[in-house]
Amino acid sequence: MPEASRRIHLMGTFIDTKIWHEDPQPILEQVEELLYLYKDRFSANDLTSELMEVNLNAGVQPVPVAPDLYELIELGKAHSCAPGSRLNITIGPLIQAWRIGFDDAKVPDEATIKDKLRIINPEDIVLEPEYRQVYLKKEGMAIDLGALAKGYIADKIVEHLKRVGVERGLINLGGNVLTFGRAVHNPDGMWRIGVQHPKLPRGNNIAVLKIGEESVVTSGIYERTFTYEGKTYHHIFDSQTGYPVATDVASLTIISEKSVDGEIWTTRLFGRPIREIYDEVNAQSGIEAIIITVNDEIIYTDGVADKF
Repeated sequence: MPEASRRIHLMGTFIDTKIWHEDPQPILEQVEELLYLYKDRFSANDLTSELMEVNLNAGVQPVPVAPDLYELIELGKAHSCAPGSRLNITIGPLIQAWRIGFDDAKVPDEATIKDKLRIINPEDIVLEPEYRQVYLKKEGMAIDLGALAKGYIADKIVEHLKRVGVERGLINLGGNVLTFGRAVHNPDGMWRIGVQHPKLPRGNNIAVLKIGEESVVTSGIYERTFTYEGKTYHHIFDSQTGYPVATDVASLTIISEKSVDGEIWTTRLFGRPIREIYDEVNAQSGIEAIIITVNDEIIYTDGVADKF
């Protein structure tokens, strides 16, 4: 069965889809259309997106949204409000104040940071399930789904591929990888997925994992940075301080069945002490973790040893 792949640049990253199918090109066209649809629905940087309509109506009125956008916001709010969670989907105003990853990145002044901290409370998201409406209580609030949208989209794309008869393949959304089916090109049928080395250029792996139908999601302080007056700032923010998180973790990889779970847990845990991350992952069913420290130590949870 022929292998076919397609790469597009979207949502600030390269997205690669690889499938094995007798007639792959029409299916890859469908995938591309779906990716643009999700971009137009979930983007926090596109004034015409459906999410932006919610943000622009903050403090004004509820906005009805598509079922998948409602589902994603509902999921994001639940995990943002969980005890000890570092995920906060209302962090949008803080992200826009810093703009790390964009050409106009800057270090905001203290007054700006304090002003943004006042309006990034996920409890202020009001959800109306009967009409699938979303309302942000305070003017200036903004939801940013960047911490979980790629995983959600990967899951939806693989659901579609299975539905149209694709038996095996993978999707890679800028380092967020989800595989399905047997990797028949490998003798053991397992996929080989690299874990990026935090201190080397992209494509240099610190480890290679053998996985089945699973997701590998890595979040790291090396991904997007900004240097100002000799100090380097990364893109993972602490919603308590308004600054990038202070951490001994260079990268956190979560292995899970669903890609959205990997996205959620990398963000929920990033910034917590290493021991807490390790214990929390071991206490959860269905996820495993690889922690790489700023000193290049590799720490992994119980279920990872046989995947190297």
